[in-house]
Amino acid sequence: MSTTAEPEAELFCPGHASCPGCAVALAVRFVLKGLGPRTVLVIPPSCIAVMAGPLPLSSMQVPVFQTAFETTAAAAAGLARAFRARGEEVTVACLAGDGGTHDIGLQALSGAAERDEDFIYVCFDNEAYQNTGNQKSSATPWGAWTSSTPRGKPTRKKDIVEIMAAHRIPYAATACPAYPADLLAKIERARTLGGTRFLHVLCPCVPGWGIADDASLRVARLAVESRLFPLYEVRDGLRYTITHEPVGVPVKEYLSAQARYRHLTDEAIRQIQEDVDQGWARLVGRARALPPRAFA
Repeated sequence: MSTTAEPEAELFCPGHASCPGCAVALAVRFVLKGLGPRTVLVIPPSCIAVMAGPLPLSSMQVPVFQTAFETTAAAAAGLARAFRARGEEVTVACLAGDGGTHDIGLQALSGAAERDEDFIYVCFDNEAYQNTGNQKSSATPWGAWTSSTPRGKPTRKKDIVEIMAAHRIPYAATACPAYPADLLAKIERARTLGGTRFLHVLCPCVPGWGIADDASLRVARLAVESRLFPLYEVRDGLRYTITHEPVGVPVKEYLSAQARYRHLTDEAIRQIQEDVDQGWARLVGRARALPPRAFA
């Protein structure tokens, strides 16, 4: 377990417009703590954009550039190059949701990653387009109820970390606000590197997932401890390190805590458990098969 000390400075102000019990808001708070004051944020339409506030107001104590859904990574690449040309040491960071990352912004993100543009990209994944009414995204898991999949989503969730790792970027990782020391350690580790760095942060949504206002962190822990959302990092697309050893609780405990899965049959839950077990075995295998060196 990481022993990273939590920075004292608060760069995310109270009084923003998130829902009560919002895990995204807590995750944003920790991410900003880790990024520090020498940061410029790029934010597309999302719950984070609503929290940031409309100009000239802002809940964030660093500059914020709100951009279009599909241009987050392109805008960040331009800003990072501009600061570099001016000789200024500034961290450029993208704060985006799953819709703006897995779907609408993926083309620009892939292009930036291929060029190894110098920014940190953080995807706060609440597994649907929650800001516009809980429509499914490609981050929505198989079987989950959304307003556009009333019988449950019939296709699998896109594995965004594997997509980013396939670009051979310097750093990609998963994180969760229920494990703040791990999240802070990964943000601070990303800050020490150059090139494109990517964090995928799971953030339960109170109304979209059908959970109580005080249940976000409990449900997030179940996702991690059931191995459905393992915490790990990938260096140079090759070196896998598991950063938290989950206890392996049955995935049924995670699913039954949410209204969006109440329609699932026992057979469907069994299939999900089998898929989780296979995914964990693949991850463990990759973590054990470290290459002798990372490619430059």
